[in-house]
Amino acid sequence: MNALCRAVFIAVAIAAASPSAFAQTPAAPDPGPSQTPPPDAETRYEETVVVSGSRAEEKLANTPATMTVIGPAQIESATSQNFAELLRTVPGLNITQTSARDINVTSRAATGTLATGQLALLDGRSLYQDFFGFVMWDFLPVNLNEIKQIEVIRGPASAVWGANAVNGVINVITKSPREMAGTTATLGLGAFERANGDTAGSLWYASATHAAAINERWSFKLSGGGYVQDPLSRPTGFIPGSPITRTAPKGTPYPAYTNTGTTQPKFDGRLDYDFEDGRRLSFTGGVAGTEGIMHTGIGPFDINSGSTMSYGRVNFARRGLRLSAFTQALDGDAANLLTRDPAGVPIQFAFKTHTSDIDLANVQTVAKRHVLTYGGNLRFNQFDLSLAPRSSNRTEFGVYLQDEIFLSDQFRVSIGGRGDRFDYLDSFVFSPRVALLVKPRPSHTFRLSYNRAYRSPSVINNFLDITIAERLTLAPGLVYPLPIKSIGNEQLTETSLNAYEAGYTGVLAGHTVLSAAFYVNQAKNDIFFTEVRGARYTPSNPPPGWPLPPVVIALATGGAGFPALFTYQNFGKTTQRGLELGVDTPVAHGLSVFANYSWQGKPKPTGFDISELNLPPKNRYNLGASLDRRRVLANLSVSYSDSAFWQDVLDDRYHGTTAAYTLVNGGFGVKWGARDRLVTAVKVTDLGNQEIHQHVFGDITKRQVVGELRVRFGK
Repeated sequence: MNALCRAVFIAVAIAAASPSAFAQTPAAPDPGPSQTPPPDAETRYEETVVVSGSRAEEKLANTPATMTVIGPAQIESATSQNFAELLRTVPGLNITQTSARDINVTSRAATGTLATGQLALLDGRSLYQDFFGFVMWDFLPVNLNEIKQIEVIRGPASAVWGANAVNGVINVITKSPREMAGTTATLGLGAFERANGDTAGSLWYASATHAAAINERWSFKLSGGGYVQDPLSRPTGFIPGSPITRTAPKGTPYPAYTNTGTTQPKFDGRLDYDFEDGRRLSFTGGVAGTEGIMHTGIGPFDINSGSTMSYGRVNFARRGLRLSAFTQALDGDAANLLTRDPAGVPIQFAFKTHTSDIDLANVQTVAKRHVLTYGGNLRFNQFDLSLAPRSSNRTEFGVYLQDEIFLSDQFRVSIGGRGDRFDYLDSFVFSPRVALLVKPRPSHTFRLSYNRAYRSPSVINNFLDITIAERLTLAPGLVYPLPIKSIGNEQLTETSLNAYEAGYTGVLAGHTVLSAAFYVNQAKNDIFFTEVRGARYTPSNPPPGWPLPPVVIALATGGAGFPALFTYQNFGKTTQRGLELGVDTPVAHGLSVFANYSWQGKPKPTGFDISELNLPPKNRYNLGASLDRRRVLANLSVSYSDSAFWQDVLDDRYHGTTAAYTLVNGGFGVKWGARDRLVTAVKVTDLGNQEIHQHVFGDITKRQVVGELRVRFGK
């Protein structure tokens, strides 16, 4: 701990926040940990209540973790229906969109295809896909107007949320039926530019929500919607930064395949019963479907129509006590568009999973100076995966305890930890957290913290078993299917992350919020899909059925040989440093502006070569303004991202660098009629119509224009 103290006190004492969290007026001094503003009161920054930081209600400025809140105003003005553009302006979040349906999000680290370190939740229910270890954002079954706020923990959170909250947590919080009583409908029609001479593509979406209180006890909500988009353009030419060889003097050409768009239907329902004493019992359930491209380490899979995830959940709440149980099922199949087996048949991926989870959380105040948060969960998974035929089931169990100690009006300490047990890990995993909060004034908070988090190996990490054939043109008319084996590794251990952070958040002059964070993240035993170099095909070890003299292997590859075996391995240590700065202020009634900046240093690996890592953009900034006054809605934002390096698709022939880009988004809307029942809006993504390549193997995005109509019925 002495080393920790020296590190964080030398560090810049600042912590970041998002624009939506701060576009509000400051509150009166903190009334205490258990008080929240009345529901009809004007929301103020210091009164913003979150639940994700400690799994209990607390004010945003008092959380032991660095958090961002995306509020209703930002959600309402979102220029796109996908979560990429909604989350892009959060400092420290790296976003990649690789196809019409595929987005990946990672906090304070490089993202990539199948990003594995970011936990996503819907009202506390995990959306993380345990079989592959990633999040499918299109399986959120709710419409944007149902979302109350989105809480983003930028940094590890395994101390309360358990496995896979390595880089952070995104918790989507929905409104209760009583909070959204009435009927609303939304229709959007749009078009987008495409690159390489492709004709423009189209998209449309529609949604409807009805919520009502049956009586003083019962209330319900029903919602449904759909999103349809044509495919984006594929890049052409040669992969930037790919290796130059004798057989590829200009680098690796982009492989050609037929790209696809996406169709995403969804339906959700909720039924609440409110007891006289404040207790609440909720029943929720829904289903979401998808189709389209999913990029992976072995190339793009085209998810077929009819692939769905369904769920059912029951939740009971009484003051600080929460008891919930859910079950969810994923059923889908996909075909790989590039990789084939040695017989020449495209690789097929059929996946069925079933998850059951029961979770208990409670909050208690002890001796006036201690707020205890504790609980645990039991999770059971069943798998039927064609790419991992030996996988069957997995059981996970974890418990946690946190004590927030009020030393005085100026000093608080939060200390706690969580222990988890997995079937395929040799022992318990312990995730501690400690944070010191210093509040010289109610509107100013300094924070010093240490966290440890982890990610467990996914089922595919452990049990992948597949052979693909790389088609090599050896001579005119002579094509050889080079067999390459990809296998899992049952000896993998968990990836762990030690995070050190110093932060400050303050409200100045009554309304301007300044914030920032400096962090040092030290990852150990990262899990990478990598080639086993010692198993290469060489003249002394030619592949089966090699049709030419073995010496040709050395001539064609410059003596390096052909890849023969890939697997998952744990890799040494990686140190990542970063800085995040933010400012947000209202400048007039209904008008607010924001700006934030994120810096990520080049990762420093220990025990392996940096070529095994994706490299994040070094510099990112966001700035913008939003207006909501009388009958006018308007917003404008600018997001810049530096160049980045990618090595997470196929072998090193397909690895390369994307150029820096600047994305300008904007929208304008008008409210019509009594009580603003009708809203018409035009929303534009990429106003400058730049060709933006967010991942070296992903699709190209250009300008998108959408006209939207929103109607609210009833009283």
